[in-house]
Amino acid sequence: MNYFFSIEKDRIVKTKIKRSTFITHLHYVESIKEAKEYISRISSEYKTANHNCWAYIVGEKGETFHSSDAGEPSGTAGQPMLNTLKKHNMTNIAIVVTRYFGGVKFGIRGLIDAYGQSVENAVAKSPLKKLIKTVGFNITTTYDFWEILKHKITNMGVTISDIEYSDKIKLKISIEDHDKEELEKYLKEMEKAGKIISSG
Repeated sequence: MNYFFSIEKDRIVKTKIKRSTFITHLHYVESIKEAKEYISRISSEYKTANHNCWAYIVGEKGETFHSSDAGEPSGTAGQPMLNTLKKHNMTNIAIVVTRYFGGVKFGIRGLIDAYGQSVENAVAKSPLKKLIKTVGFNITTTYDFWEILKHKITNMGVTISDIEYSDKIKLKISIEDHDKEELEKYLKEMEKAGKIISSG
């Protein structure tokens, strides 16, 4: 299974390279519209900077992406930023790297490395959030079957999010979408056997 990642909350990371200051802003988005709005907002907040280069990736499998060098030489900013995000299997992400020029020229290779490194620093700041599509079920079972059920579904990789103890045991569970078939089959069998009541 090829997972994709994003971030839980905004990140702002400052990197100093050859007297230039690079400020990297990472932001979670779910659409091109959200990405463009965020890029516009950061660019106007830092309008006195020399450059506000940007990139975004959206889509369940990171299928939609775009980037801009925003005045830097072609291919030296937006593309290296995008490449770094892709290297980490990221999607639903917008990024703006704001540059304040410090008087020392970088050259093409130097700029590519600097923008790539700035993004790398922001990505590495804290663990990324795995983007997982899950399927949920509500199950009711009896006390005498509970331990057997718990053992079985836990081994399937199920997450139990809520348990309510009354005359019976009611639980909310979820599993990653690509693993659901085996669980669905098991729940149907147990329902037929009268061990549980299940609803998806």
